[in-house]
Amino acid sequence: MRKYFYNAESQHAGGQPSPDHRFISFLLDMHFGFSSAAWWGPPKKFDQPERDRRVSWLELFYDLVYVIAISRITHHFSEHVSLGSFFEYAGLFCLIFWGWLNGSLYYDLHGNEGLRTRLMTLWQMMIIAALSITLSLPDPNHVHVTVVFMVMQFFITYLWWSVGFYDPSHRPYSRPYTVLYLLSLGLMGLSLVFPERWLTWLLPVVLVCNYAPPFISQGLLRRSSRNIDMTPSMFERLGLFTIIVFGELVLGVINGVSDTQEMDFLAWLNFALALAIIFALWWIFFTLVWRGEAQKGFIKASALELLYIPPLITLGLMAVSFTSFFDPHEEARALRPLFGYAVAVFLTSISLIMGLVEVLKRVRPLKRRFRLSLVLTAAVFLLSALIAFQPAMLYYLLGVLVVLVIEILYLNSLYYASASEEENEINEPQTAS
Repeated sequence: MRKYFYNAESQHAGGQPSPDHRFISFLLDMHFGFSSAAWWGPPKKFDQPERDRRVSWLELFYDLVYVIAISRITHHFSEHVSLGSFFEYAGLFCLIFWGWLNGSLYYDLHGNEGLRTRLMTLWQMMIIAALSITLSLPDPNHVHVTVVFMVMQFFITYLWWSVGFYDPSHRPYSRPYTVLYLLSLGLMGLSLVFPERWLTWLLPVVLVCNYAPPFISQGLLRRSSRNIDMTPSMFERLGLFTIIVFGELVLGVINGVSDTQEMDFLAWLNFALALAIIFALWWIFFTLVWRGEAQKGFIKASALELLYIPPLITLGLMAVSFTSFFDPHEEARALRPLFGYAVAVFLTSISLIMGLVEVLKRVRPLKRRFRLSLVLTAAVFLLSALIAFQPAMLYYLLGVLVVLVIEILYLNSLYYASASEEENEINEPQTAS
């Protein structure tokens, strides 16, 4: 039919289509889908990454919804601090992070400016917003939360299945995602009919099924001589998500100070020390991790994504601890060891993450010393938590800040000493000549 209009009498001299023909052709395209790819935007192929892609405004808007969900589970944990509540918090965090990670990876590998990508992002944002609502509802058996997670599980399963539908060459690599994600969906459904004690066993299996597919797909990619590296934009997304969770620390301090009965000079001083501690933790993390890029390889990229989970969870634990620091009651001081454990895991996680990050050339000879220093500083916080060191809050916060500042000064001294030696090596040949 379209060919007929190109040969019709509605052409100008020289064989060019007339304005009437161009309008009719546009209507045919819209009705019959001749050029629907231009506006619908099927998933782009994963082997065509955009190396210079910048994080889009849609992705930042998408991240904003996760701020609310993480804030809700952190607030719930702060009101019910116990070992059981911690495992519940960690499980919910892992599921929320899994949802964010899959949505972000899908956008990074297969997203475009078409309508389909925007709608898929919108629907996932609606699911997470609904989850934020259910987290605040009275739900002793976790029915509402489980149903929303099932909707999210089904939606993400569809995302990866649909990639194989549009791109048959991708189907073998997305099949492990589809199969294991459907298995997780079934296990979530079983949790609605099984006794609540079964959640202790079902949740770890669900998490394993959700996080295992990349390691299975790696074998399939290797057989076909293909590989997928973490793009700089995805590495940036992980940093942005970390910033989101750092915001929970600031919120924890603000909530703790807001509950203080008398805002005297000591309260303001403790407030300043708490924010300085958060800034020192931010300094260490982003100075050592952000100045580089992920190492090549799909397995290393997937392992790096998993290594972000412990420090992110511990940031939430620190936020809970900060909330209690300003509470004058004696039982609130029992949470101080929690802060020490959290900082120890946080610093150790940075050391592990550095093992999967390509740092600057100048830093490479110092990488082992940096990582060892972080582990030793983590041991100091672990020891303080084990012996339940309980000085007055002012001295405790000051001690934490001093230890972190010493670590920062040591890391900077190593870096600038190396830079000075490198500069001398460059200048010596010039002087000799």
